[in-house]
Parts: sequence; structure tokens; C-alpha cells
Amino acid sequence: MDYRAFTNDSLTMMYESVRGALASDDAQKAAGEKPRFQVRETSDWQEHAANLETEMLRRGMFFEIIDWSEDQGRLPL
Repeated sequence: MDYRAFTNDSLTMMYESVRGALASDDAQKAAGEKPRFQVRETSDWQEHAANLETEMLRRGMFFEIIDWSEDQGRLPL
């Protein structure tokens, strides 16, 4: 896929879609269901996200990196 051909908004939308699919899978897994999108189990998802990140960084875009760690605990405030 030629990520350079996409607009900044399109890159952001695709990246946030990866984040949404990951969140959906995590919620389904927490509910004891099989994850619908299999984001963690399918390397193409992480490769796609990495390619998006590479292009967004090349353009100097600001974005929140996807946290790929599973069941990461949160530090108390």
C-alpha cells in the first residue's frame, strides 16, 4: 500500500481504526468471547500500524502511539 498517497486525515483515520479494532478485541476477550478482529494474533495488523506510524512520523504528524501490551496495569495517580 502506498501510504504516501493518503492525506493526513486518512492516515489518522486508518490508525484510529486499528486502535478501535484492538480495543474491541480486548473488550471481547475480557468478556470471555473470541476477539472478532484478531488484531493481536494477526501480524498484518501490527505491520499496517507500523507503516502508518512511519508515514505519519515522516510527515511530522503528532499522534498517540498504540499500546500493544496486553493487560498492562495502570499506575495510580
